[in-house]
Amino acid sequence: MRNYDIVIVGGGPAGLAAAVSARQSGIESIIILERDKELGGILNQCIHNGFGLHTFKEELTGPEYADRFIAQVRELKIEYKLNTMVLDIGQDKTVTAMNREDGMFEIQAKAVILAMGCRERPRGALNIPGYRPAGIYSAGTAQRLVNMEGYMPGREVVILGSGDIGLIMARRMTLEGAKVKVVAELMPYSGGLKRNIVQCLDDYGIPLKLSHTVVDITGKERVEGVTLAQVDEKNKPIPGTEEFYSCDTLLLSVGLIPENEISRGMGVTINPVTSGPKVNESLETNLEGVFACGNVLHVHDLVDFVSEEASAAGRNAAAYVKGTSVADAAPEAEICLNPTAGVRYTVPSTIRRARMEDNLTVRFRVGGVYKNCFVSVYFDDERVIHRKRQVLAPGEMEEVKLTKEQLLQYPKLEQITFKIEEE
Repeated sequence: MRNYDIVIVGGGPAGLAAAVSARQSGIESIIILERDKELGGILNQCIHNGFGLHTFKEELTGPEYADRFIAQVRELKIEYKLNTMVLDIGQDKTVTAMNREDGMFEIQAKAVILAMGCRERPRGALNIPGYRPAGIYSAGTAQRLVNMEGYMPGREVVILGSGDIGLIMARRMTLEGAKVKVVAELMPYSGGLKRNIVQCLDDYGIPLKLSHTVVDITGKERVEGVTLAQVDEKNKPIPGTEEFYSCDTLLLSVGLIPENEISRGMGVTINPVTSGPKVNESLETNLEGVFACGNVLHVHDLVDFVSEEASAAGRNAAAYVKGTSVADAAPEAEICLNPTAGVRYTVPSTIRRARMEDNLTVRFRVGGVYKNCFVSVYFDDERVIHRKRQVLAPGEMEEVKLTKEQLLQYPKLEQITFKIEEE
């Protein structure tokens, strides 16, 4: 049994930023466990630019952004193991993992940071009728094939789902010489960032069909075409609206799911809306000393926010190991954050005033498209924030900053409510 102060599960952008932050907070004994053959996670296959504008104040590609953090990890001599699969974590923070060199081994941690990222929702979750021919890929798999393995998935492409990876792959496949015929989206709005719709679809003349879905896949050995249909308010296909598109490839960009099998197994409480852990102001789960950050907590749209959140998790884990987070904090009732009226969830879910930093960023997503509305925050029944917004959409993560000073002015505060209010 080996002993470490902090074990970080995952060596992607969240794990790297958390490790750097924990080391800078004075913790020497840190190890990152990464199942892939290199650090950097999903960023390694994201060769487009647009990363790092917040963190480094310059535009970088995914691999360049990852390399900045990998260089810091090496410079700070933070230990990491690659090709290492974490199998189980006990409630006592015993981590069971395995790799080829060490076989199966155990690590006793004082604190654990969960940074496993997320995975794509597969075809099986969609109930699309038809055979199961070759040529159906998740957008992320196609991205890896094109950008890292050097394979071309197909020549005539239909994309289902307008998440950011799907939009980016529409542009990528076009640049590689494929014909992207259409991007279909079940919802009446796109799930991706506005800039990606403009740069990846509009600039290349690729049509986006909202409120449409795939109702049939043609082809036995290989995809020969797909049938799209318009859907009604209940997302049911409308008879008579079917359109056939001949193609040899169908890419699915139908949502991301946080990788929380290990979290569930160890008894972490999961938020049913985000499919990620419920956390407090320190990004700590219901298990003391177990923290979560990045896409395993909730799916982000910008990696800069992942790094910012992970740095906070690293600092808070370091404070927990040193005992400073508990020493200065008297027991107190938690303040519940209540998402309602268009706000789907908040991260964190609860706040303890004594343990929060001077400034706390609360992140959330909305459940629909809102125009000319207000983001309002209520402390119990008193409205304290009322911010005008031109447009709110589910594809863009929103944030509200709360200060410790602000919360201390309400000593009997029990609940903070977040809502979207119309004019």
